[in-house]
Amino acid sequence: MQIFKVIEEAITKPPIPHEPYKQSLKAWAMYCLRDRGFKVIYAQNADFAIETKAGEKLYFKVSNTPVDQDSSISWIVWDSASKSASLIPEARG
Repeated sequence: MQIFKVIEEAITKPPIPHEPYKQSLKAWAMYCLRDRGFKVIYAQNADFAIETKAGEKLYFKVSNTPVDQDSSISWIVWDSASKSASLIPEARG
């Protein structure tokens, strides 16, 4: 899906670097997505969601450790060794 390519670019080529001692991964990811023009909204069962122009909601969780993630939701994972973020899109049936 094209939107995931744009989201991935927003976090792999961010407007500001993620500095864990200054801001949380969640706040940084939300900032990067808003900077690209995404509407970031509250999500009850995720860290946040974005709403597309078509009204679809995509849910995200963030993690500082690559664990076995729930594939029903998209993940933004921070790798402290390489100091980079990656996107793991939800598994769409």
